[in-house]
Amino acid sequence: MHLRNVEIFCDVVTHGSFSKAAIENEVSQSSASQAVHMLEKRLGCRLIDRSKRPFELTAAGQIYYDGCRKILESFRHVEDRVQQMRNKVIGRVRMAAIYSVGLLQMDTYAKRYKTQFPDVVLQLDYLHPDKVYSRVLNDESDLGIVSFPRAGNEIASIPWQNQEMVLVVPRGHRHAARKSVAVADLDGESFVGFTSELTIRRQIDRWFKHAAISVDFVHLFDNVENIKRAVEIGSGVALLPAPTVRREAETGSLFAVHIDGAPWHRPLGIIHRRNRTLTNPARKLVELLRESPALIVSHGSVRA
Repeated sequence: MHLRNVEIFCDVVTHGSFSKAAIENEVSQSSASQAVHMLEKRLGCRLIDRSKRPFELTAAGQIYYDGCRKILESFRHVEDRVQQMRNKVIGRVRMAAIYSVGLLQMDTYAKRYKTQFPDVVLQLDYLHPDKVYSRVLNDESDLGIVSFPRAGNEIASIPWQNQEMVLVVPRGHRHAARKSVAVADLDGESFVGFTSELTIRRQIDRWFKHAAISVDFVHLFDNVENIKRAVEIGSGVALLPAPTVRREAETGSLFAVHIDGAPWHRPLGIIHRRNRTLTNPARKLVELLRESPALIVSHGSVRA
């Protein structure tokens, strides 16, 4: 019971929420709160300052959290080794992914994974890219999915997908009926783009500069969903990874047009802590992500 309470406490801190930790551990919110209270009673000190919104760890809570995370990691690896001896895949795998990886795509992978490995708890969170790296570096996530992965130092990256970048236009736009456009056709367009602190925006700026084209960024957002909504209402056009607009292209709310002569692609990578052995559930998830033929993204024309 003590270890169970420790696990709930760590999840409360990781999620910054008692309710989310309760859902993760399939208990009530009051039970999650009671688990933390029992730890505090046992230790004789406060671990979490609940008077602040959002709550904060006390100095003692930070020490306890850092130590318990390492203990839980070791415990899970021991359990994993025992389960491998029995040819069983049991445990938990935590993955953090950037928003633009595609909720529909990841939901399909998650359902397939849960079907194949029903005894594994899959925790999937969608976060800002910097937060994904932070989660992985702090051992709060086993795996992360990012674009233009920055491998090196403490981060290792496994190649996953190389997604074609396409011109996304609304209904009625002059390019909507075309199968493809030339790079020069983008010159002078009003664009809805990513905010400047994102890696993908800096890469897009380099592509445009190399192609000697100039565009007008009229709206900037830090996620794909807002960009798509802005394009739909006619605010401008956008340059986005083809898979992120597949649903809209199929329904006809947006048109995704191939760009001739532009070898522009967004690489996606699966990141993890270097020199940290992945658990068996995590390895199985990587295998599923990389070896599912039915889910491999097509790089052909995506005009709809």
